Amino acid sequence: MSVLLTLCVVLLPLATPGQGARRWEPCTDLRPLDILAEAVPPDGAASGISVTRVQGALGLQLSAAAPHAVSFPASRIFVRCDLFPEEFSIVVTLKPPSLPPKKNEYLFSVVAEGPDALLLGLRYSPARLHFLFLREDAAGAWQTRVSFRSPALMDSQWHTLVLAVSEDSFSLTMDCGIPVDITADVPFPATLSMQGARFFIGSRRRTKGLFTGLVRQLVLLPGSDAAAQLCPCRNADIVLSIPPVLQGLTGRPSDNEVLKYPYETNMKVTLGSPPPCTKVEDAQFWFDAGRKGLYLCVGSEWVSVLAAKEKLDYVEEYQSLHTNSETLGLEVFIVPEAGLFMATANRKATSAIYKWMDGKFASYQNIPTQQAQSWRQFTIGRKVFLAVANFDPNEKGQEFSVIYKWSQRKLRFTPYQRVPTHSARDWEAFEVAGEHFLAVANHREGDNHNIDSVIYKWNPRTRLFEPNQTIATCGAYDWEFFTAGPYSFLVVANAFNGTSTKVQSHLYVWLLGSFHLFQSFLTFGAADWEVFRIGDRLFLAVANSHSYDVEMQLQNDSYVINSVIYELNVSAQMFVKFQEITTCSALDWEFFSVGEDYFLVVANSFDGNTFLVNSIIYRWQGYEGFVAVHSLPTFGCRDWEAFRTAAGSYLVYSSAKEPLSRVLRLRTG
Repeated sequence: MSVLLTLCVVLLPLATPGQGARRWEPCTDLRPLDILAEAVPPDGAASGISVTRVQGALGLQLSAAAPHAVSFPASRIFVRCDLFPEEFSIVVTLKPPSLPPKKNEYLFSVVAEGPDALLLGLRYSPARLHFLFLREDAAGAWQTRVSFRSPALMDSQWHTLVLAVSEDSFSLTMDCGIPVDITADVPFPATLSMQGARFFIGSRRRTKGLFTGLVRQLVLLPGSDAAAQLCPCRNADIVLSIPPVLQGLTGRPSDNEVLKYPYETNMKVTLGSPPPCTKVEDAQFWFDAGRKGLYLCVGSEWVSVLAAKEKLDYVEEYQSLHTNSETLGLEVFIVPEAGLFMATANRKATSAIYKWMDGKFASYQNIPTQQAQSWRQFTIGRKVFLAVANFDPNEKGQEFSVIYKWSQRKLRFTPYQRVPTHSARDWEAFEVAGEHFLAVANHREGDNHNIDSVIYKWNPRTRLFEPNQTIATCGAYDWEFFTAGPYSFLVVANAFNGTSTKVQSHLYVWLLGSFHLFQSFLTFGAADWEVFRIGDRLFLAVANSHSYDVEMQLQNDSYVINSVIYELNVSAQMFVKFQEITTCSALDWEFFSVGEDYFLVVANSFDGNTFLVNSIIYRWQGYEGFVAVHSLPTFGCRDWEAFRTAAGSYLVYSSAKEPLSRVLRLRTG
C-alpha cells in the first residue's frame, strides 16, 4: 500500500486463537483485544465468510455467514474478571453499505445467552451510528442508546471509527478528524457482567440486521482513547490490529488510485468546547450543535461561517468548593488523556489539585507548599509541568519554589525541580523562537522590595531550567507574556518600592536574545496584568490594588481607585490609555467570551471597610468600551478563572479571606 500506510500503522501485535492468544485477565488490564480475530479463523475458513479487496484494502464480507458462525463466548476473553471495562475504546474499520432509509445493521453485539438480552451493541443506519448498552439499577433494567450523526459514511469509502467511552462521556472520531462529543444523561455501567454472554460480529444473533458491508478491523481497547494512538492517519490505513487472514496480502493499488482518493472538506459535529484547529483540520468545518453555529478551520482559528448568536443571560452559583485554607490563586488546565484540573494556591502548608468529575471539581491531589501564591501550568513537548510560587521559606529557612511534572504512570504531579525564589508571587511560562522560558516575580527579600526577578531558560541537554536574565523589579506581583506581530513582550506588575505603591510598571520587548525596556506605566499597587484581543485590537488591563505612601496617612478610600485598560497604538508604537474603571483594591482581571460578546471580570477584594464587596462583569460595547452588566457578591476575592466543558461555560473565583472558592455557571440564551 502507500507510504502513508507504512508511516501510520501502529505496531501493536495481537495474538489470535491458535497462536497463543492473550486473554482478558484483571479488570484493569489495558491490552487491546482483537474481537474480529477471535471470531474469524486464522485461515478464514468459515462458512459464508469471504475476503474482498476494495480500493487496495482487504476486508471481510460476513453477510452470507450464519450469525453463530461469526461469534464466540465472552468467557474466551473475560477469564479472571467477567466485567466489561468501564472505560474503553472500540476501533472499527469498515466500508459501509448503501442502505435504504430506516434500515439498521449491526456491526457487533454482545448478547446474554439465556434471555436473549442485548448487553452491548454498535448499530449502523444511513444517517446515524448507534451505541447501545444495558443499564440496570434497583428499579430494573433498560436499554440505553447514544446516537451519532454519520452523513459522511455514505460515500462508498473505507472509514475508521473510534468510539471512546468513559462514564457519561461518549466520543466518536472518524478518520482522525474532529471528535464528536456527547454527554449522556445515563452513564455507561461500571459493572456490566459478561457472564454467560456471547459476542456476535456483524449481527445481533438474528438474521435480521446482518451487516452487508465490509469490515477490516474491530478492536476493543480498555481504559484508553485509541484515537490518540492511531492518529493522524486516514481511512483503511489506520490500523491497530487486523485478523491474520487480512495480513500479508496488501495487493497492488489500481492505476491512478491516488487520484481517486477522496479529497474533500469534512464536517464534524461537537458539543461544548471548540475542537483543535491545526493543519490536520485545515479547511474542515465544525458544527457546534450546542450553539447551532458553523465554523471553518482557517490556519489555527475557527472562523464563524454561520452562527446563532449566543448571549449571556445571567450567572448562577454552581458549586461551593471547600479548600484546605484561604486561596490566593487558581489555575485551570487540561492534562491530555487525563482530564480537566484546577490547582489552588492555599495560604497554609498544603495546596490542592482538583479534577473535574461528574460535572464538579473533586479533590484529586494534595501538595505541600509554603503560603503558595499562584500556580502556572505549561508544556514542553509532551511533558506537562506545574510550577508553584511559594511566598514563605520552609521550616529550615530555605526559600524556593517548585516545578512539578505530570507522571503518566502515577497519574499525579511529582516534584521535578526546585528553583531559588524570594517571596515569589507569580510564574509566567512562554516560548520565544522555539525556546522555553519561565519568569518568576520575586516580591521581596526580607524587607527589601527592590530586588531582581529572574527569567529562567529550559536547557534541553540537562532538562532543567537555568537562570538566563535578571530584571530589576519593585515588589513584583505578576508577569504577563504576549506577542504582537513578530515581537514578543513581557510586562511586570510592580506593586511596592518600600515607601509607596505609586510606582512604574514596565513592559519589555525581546530583542537580540534578551528583554529590553519598551514602555513604562504609572500604577498603584499593581497586582495583575491581563492581555486580550478583540478583533485586530490588542489591549492591556492593569489591576490597581491601592494607593499608599509612607509620608501620607492611610485613608480608607485609598483602596477605591481606578484600574486602567490600555490599547496598542500601532502608529505611535506604544500602548495608550483607553479606559479607566473604578475598582475596589482590584487583584485580578479575567477576559472571556460568550458567543460574539467579550467580557472582563474584576476581582474586587476590599473597599477600605469590608472584604464583602461585589466583583463586576463588564461587557465590551465597542465605542462605549467596557460597561458593567453583572454584579457578583464576593468575599475577599483574589483570583478569577474562566473555563468551558462540554456542559457549558463557567467562572471560578478564590477567596483570600475564607477557605471557600465558588464555581459560577454562565447561563446563555
